[in-house]
Amino acid sequence: MPILAPKPMPLLEIRNLRIGFGDLRAVDEVSLSIEAGETYCLVGESGCGKSLTALSIARLLPTPPANPPGGEILVGGRDVLRMPPGELQDLRGGTVGYVFQEPGAALNPVMRIGRQIRECLARHRPDDAHDGEVIRLLGLVGIPAPESRLRAHPHELSGGLQQRVMIAMGLAARPRLLVADEPTTALDVTVQAQILELLKDLQRRTGMALLLITHNLGIVGEVGDRVGVMYAGHLVEEGPVQDILRHPRHPYTRALLRSMPQPGRPGERLAGIPGSVPGPGQWPSGCRFSPRCPMARSECFTEPPRWETITDSHLVRCPHTGT
Repeated sequence: MPILAPKPMPLLEIRNLRIGFGDLRAVDEVSLSIEAGETYCLVGESGCGKSLTALSIARLLPTPPANPPGGEILVGGRDVLRMPPGELQDLRGGTVGYVFQEPGAALNPVMRIGRQIRECLARHRPDDAHDGEVIRLLGLVGIPAPESRLRAHPHELSGGLQQRVMIAMGLAARPRLLVADEPTTALDVTVQAQILELLKDLQRRTGMALLLITHNLGIVGEVGDRVGVMYAGHLVEEGPVQDILRHPRHPYTRALLRSMPQPGRPGERLAGIPGSVPGPGQWPSGCRFSPRCPMARSECFTEPPRWETITDSHLVRCPHTGT
């Protein structure tokens, strides 16, 4: 019998992550993994816990008001939740880079962008903390005439250029994992396409992994390898992007897809999802989607669903996947 090579360790592995605020649980038993060079998309409505999960990877949630997270977050085999402060500082921006929501709010309004990028370089790559490297990074993310942007303040740039500056900052320390939280929100369609193509091109050139947080399943189909669908603090479906987009099994995933505009169907009325995501402390005792689910049965309101295996790589938290 041939000897099988051991499976490589995931770059990121989250095991049973729990995030709470006081007595309220906001993220509940979330587990996922990301391989080197992979694009993993985390999708769901606002309030599902996507951003909290992303921020916890580098322990960026202030405690308090958040409780110390429970579970394990392994980056390169090291548990972030048990890292000493010095190692944690090296991880932030160094191993794990971030592109935060709303670059106009994330960038310091009183600091020139050149200085903001140099600060990141000074922490992680001090020998490269000079204008030449800043200009190279700005050029890498497609900013025209980058040498003329060093002394610009964020308000002097368009939303698309601000987003590119954020990506340059996220890439400055050459991270192995880039976390991009809604990187195309509030951008017009043309700029969205440019940003997505930029991220894909940077992955090809650098080999980094990408965790993309979004509510737009159209974006997922363009750039993702695998996708996790999140609802009310936990994952409800996970698998390869094409499997889930073509053969969604969870009623929530199906509802998200039905709510998207379809090519070639102008003027078609979209199917909305009734109700809203329950907040922490308001989760139903059974399936958390049951109050909004048109397929819910009596047991759905009392029995929490377990993971069901569709294929080795496609899992769904619903026992009624064939209906």
